[in-house]
Amino acid sequence: MNKHFFVLLLLIGFKSFSQDLKPNTENSIITSNAEFPGGDKAFTNEFLRMIHGYIDMSKYAVNGQFTFLFDISTEGKVENLNVLPKVKNSELFIEDMEFAIKKVKKKWKPAMKDGVPIISKKVIKINFTSDHVDHE
Repeated sequence: MNKHFFVLLLLIGFKSFSQDLKPNTENSIITSNAEFPGGDKAFTNEFLRMIHGYIDMSKYAVNGQFTFLFDISTEGKVENLNVLPKVKNSELFIEDMEFAIKKVKKKWKPAMKDGVPIISKKVIKINFTSDHVDHE
């Protein structure tokens, strides 16, 4: 009998100390997402212009769609760039893409949450074609 009573107390105790995992959506509302002046297409066009203007793409085997993942800071700057899929010389490719993305002069309008700018994630997909093919 004491065993059953002890187990019952343990179960009640665990239930009362368990965490409530429901998100509190009432107090945190994202009022706007990050925006580039002219939209994502304008950003892609400007980014491609900077790539073609400053980067020697013949160093890389880049054919097909690439996904650019980055953060938009509270100041509207691009940070933490990552590029997928990985290619030969990925580190150098990402460094060159970071250089080109910093050459884009217009800033993003940061995402807003409760009227305060927040860091947000952005995903842009770009198709590349080149004459250089990696045969490894």
